[in-house]
Amino acid sequence: MNQVNKQIKHPLDDLLRTDRIPHIWCPGCGIGTAFSSCLTALKSSGIDLKKTVMISGIGCTGRGAGYVKLDSYHTTHGRAIPFATGMKLANPELNIVVFSGDGDLFAIGGNHFIHAARRNVDLTVVCVNNFNYGMTGGQVAATTPYGIKTTTTTKGNSETPFNLPLLAYASGATYVARWTILHARDLTESIEEALLKRGFSFIEVLSPCPVNYGRRNKVSALDTLKLYQEKTIIKNRVHPMELDIDFERGVILGKFVDEEKPTFMDRYDKIYRPMEPMEEEQAL
Repeated sequence: MNQVNKQIKHPLDDLLRTDRIPHIWCPGCGIGTAFSSCLTALKSSGIDLKKTVMISGIGCTGRGAGYVKLDSYHTTHGRAIPFATGMKLANPELNIVVFSGDGDLFAIGGNHFIHAARRNVDLTVVCVNNFNYGMTGGQVAATTPYGIKTTTTTKGNSETPFNLPLLAYASGATYVARWTILHARDLTESIEEALLKRGFSFIEVLSPCPVNYGRRNKVSALDTLKLYQEKTIIKNRVHPMELDIDFERGVILGKFVDEEKPTFMDRYDKIYRPMEPMEEEQAL
């Protein structure tokens, strides 16, 4: 009996630019898992993908926008959120996902993140945090843990890193969560929740970087996954002040903020929307 060979399709092929595969991400990197979770959430959320845009900045994670078969924009360094904000204000019907890394979003792009959260712009921001500038040589980042070696902190980082969920919460985000790439199911469900929520949503995704971060600190991708399994605990609704990353003490994962607040466009329309003739007369 003749066997007919059928090409096996990946379940996300309809959302992937397969002509650009294989991707550039290193073996052991977690960005692919975070990216898959994001695409799976986009499909399962039921949102209109024809009205959905993915925007990325510069860096390893920033290459994600180039692999997705949606309207997508690979923007300048640190400017993914301003691009996303402008797009949302120009067309409020769009669903906008910012998929980028900790260096892009919280170093050169930190000020933009703060003000988009303050304004409660209706965006979903997924930040893959690998604790260094992985694409450009493994330099110290705003998220590099204390004492960790990088190419620019050869004896160890002496600075205090950002607590990203706390920064998002303090700036005004209405949805804040943190997961690792090992917790792929929880991550996918969290991104889906964020996509369906109005307002500024932020999800931090902890991810290994075995080539730069890992090699200098003698931590393999497998070692990192073991840390994610043994040194994390899921505790929802924990105050973001308690979310510093310290793998010796343990790292808290979960959903920490889920609030309802008027979005930027709600507030803007309340003041600037065109008045009906009767309303205009009363205002005068």
